[in-house]
Amino acid sequence: MFEDEFNLSNTATLTYSWGIKGKQPVINCKQRQRERQTTFGSLNILTGQIIINFADKGNYQSFKKHLKKILREYGKAKKIILVVDNVRYHHAILLKNFIERVSKIEIMYLPPYSPELNPIERVWWFMRKSITHNRYLMTLKERKIKFWQMFSHFLIPNEKLLTVCNVNY
Repeated sequence: MFEDEFNLSNTATLTYSWGIKGKQPVINCKQRQRERQTTFGSLNILTGQIIINFADKGNYQSFKKHLKKILREYGKAKKIILVVDNVRYHHAILLKNFIERVSKIEIMYLPPYSPELNPIERVWWFMRKSITHNRYLMTLKERKIKFWQMFSHFLIPNEKLLTVCNVNY
């Protein structure tokens, strides 16, 4: 499994768009009352299934909570290999103690500054393209509704995320 986290917010992410020649498109993206949450996701690269967790902050405790959710989902697996980036709390001593007690999870670290090696980064790109690029919503609650409308289909094995993550080097 590949794991990564990102911040989901009520603000729009601006990107290119089509428009009438000579007239620049206007994208509403007010920044008042900015809300955000850290979103943890783990992708099973063999099935396309994703596990999602929301937290107010990304830290050791919220990551541990995400690991527990993975353990519940894949409780019958003999071993769970989780490939993660090098964000500071992935290396926390308290987390290492938890991993040692739960021998089922093995953490492997990607090289520093190499998001292109993590397939779940492409899932986040696909999500942003679908629900945040040039789309302003007033509240984080509205954004999370859009998020779950999209991702509820990916909580089970599926071909779509496998296609999104497929890169032919």
